[in-house]
Amino acid sequence: MAQQPKLKEVDLGPMPEWRLDDLYPSMESPEYAADLARSATDAAAFAGEFRGKLQAMLEGQDGAKALFAAVKRFEALEDLMGRIMSYAGLVYAGDTTDPARGKFYGDAQEKITTASSDLLFFTLELNRIDDALIDQLAAEAPLSHYAPWLEDIRKEKPYQLDDKLEQLFHEKSVVGRGAWNRLFDETIASLRFEVDGESIPLEPTLNLLQDTEGEQRKKGAEALAKTFGDNIRLFTLITNVLAKDKEIADRWRGFKDIAESRHLSNRVEPEVVEALVSAVRDAYPRLSHRYYKLKAKWFGMEQLNHWDRNAPLPKVEQRAIPWGEAKDMVLTAYAGFSPDMATIARRFFDEGWIDAPTRPGKSPGAFAHPTVPSAHPYVLMNYQGKPRDVMTLAHELGHGVHQVLASPQGALMAPTPLTLAETASVFGEMLTFRKLLAAISDPKQKKAMLASKVEDMINTVVRQIAFYSFERKVHEARKEGELTSEQLGELWMSVQGESLGPAIRFHPGYETFWAYIPHFIHSPFYVYAYAFGDCLVNSLYGVYEKAHPGFVEHYFDLLKAGGAKPYGELLKPFGLDAKDPAFWQIGLNMIEGMIIELEAMG
Repeated sequence: MAQQPKLKEVDLGPMPEWRLDDLYPSMESPEYAADLARSATDAAAFAGEFRGKLQAMLEGQDGAKALFAAVKRFEALEDLMGRIMSYAGLVYAGDTTDPARGKFYGDAQEKITTASSDLLFFTLELNRIDDALIDQLAAEAPLSHYAPWLEDIRKEKPYQLDDKLEQLFHEKSVVGRGAWNRLFDETIASLRFEVDGESIPLEPTLNLLQDTEGEQRKKGAEALAKTFGDNIRLFTLITNVLAKDKEIADRWRGFKDIAESRHLSNRVEPEVVEALVSAVRDAYPRLSHRYYKLKAKWFGMEQLNHWDRNAPLPKVEQRAIPWGEAKDMVLTAYAGFSPDMATIARRFFDEGWIDAPTRPGKSPGAFAHPTVPSAHPYVLMNYQGKPRDVMTLAHELGHGVHQVLASPQGALMAPTPLTLAETASVFGEMLTFRKLLAAISDPKQKKAMLASKVEDMINTVVRQIAFYSFERKVHEARKEGELTSEQLGELWMSVQGESLGPAIRFHPGYETFWAYIPHFIHSPFYVYAYAFGDCLVNSLYGVYEKAHPGFVEHYFDLLKAGGAKPYGELLKPFGLDAKDPAFWQIGLNMIEGMIIELEAMG
């Protein structure tokens, strides 16, 4: 076999880099400095006016009107501080290895943490007021607009500590969890991986695992294993510290289960999550095990090497997709569903809300950051022209559209719980996939497209539930003492073997691959939201395909609600109930149906 050229350069056309001046002109701008100073003075003034006085204020003659005015001011401060931290975070994400950006982000984090400590009393004090009085006042307009938020914060009441302890937890976060998160980010961004004599960052190395040449995939996997292995002690320390930090916080607050705080913040019942996890784990044999056995056959192998798991199908031409073409694919798919949705998505391209190219030091992966309702979201990509990159673009733009539509709810109610946070993103992927699949006439290309979608769904459902199982094992084991790198590797391999099945052969080095997953560090137990979203969207898409009357309107209502309504209420117009044990089978059966279709293709 002829050796492939070194990390061949592909012309993807001009790609956008975001313009952050919609937030602030620059790190040194007077506007940024003024807002940073104002956040501290306004927060202190708010505390001086309301701390210790809410009970008497609410019992007064105009209690509802007074509380409405206080909540509006609190919301404005949340928006202001959110704008500052969004800007600092996005600047930092652009190059986490730049010391100047790192200092800028760290300084912003410290100052906003200090300023926001003056706001902690507000929700704590509200939660000490009798529920009946809050309910009575919240029924009056215009305070009734905030009734969902007032109801939401009271769900935190059983886990609140006294004001001084809450302030201590809050202020120490910048040198605790926040500092360890930053250490992880800067370490990941600075890692380099040796491939064919070149030293390259994480994203291009991960991209090699989707190369058409098996030898390149192997080199990528071995480079990943080598560098992760060289740095595994640091990642082990970070994981141990953060798991212990969470255990301490959970113990003080009274959470009984290691994932209970995540379920609470997601506003989802633990039994619903457990039903999802059980359904997916039970489906491993008929989904991932079955598919990888089929894929191994396509490759003429008994078992796939772990670096071949996401490989493109053999003997199917795979071309790089230029950025402009990817943009047109996604916008056309969105427009086919709703011209309004495409119009919102197009703004991200036209108005400089996307940062697309890979760069040294840039945060790996992809995200859509909502910033604050007074501004607009931003999307970060590391676009490299793979079909999966097109799906990632569709995914992140789905988030972006959702965030734009929810923003009128305001800073307190626009954020969406994770139960629905992945709905628009996964739905956007599905729209794009169906549009592209329908346009393909060549049987080989159609098979490759279908296989790629099955792999994406396995990565979203099976793999994320395996990640959740891994996290549970790690946090439970950490209660007994520090975990070694070898123990973490063993826990990782146990869930990998169970979830991926016997058709995948794991080579030495793969036991370190847990180390680079950012969700384990930034958002413990977040990962099940992807599986939740994928299964939910599969059910939702099934309703859409049946030409459900008013589907588009109901779908937009769901996105516009943000966090103002519980997920169960938002799913009712579609006739869906996530509490029904059979609900999850709808989504899993869709994946299985695609695998059966692939088996029939040979």
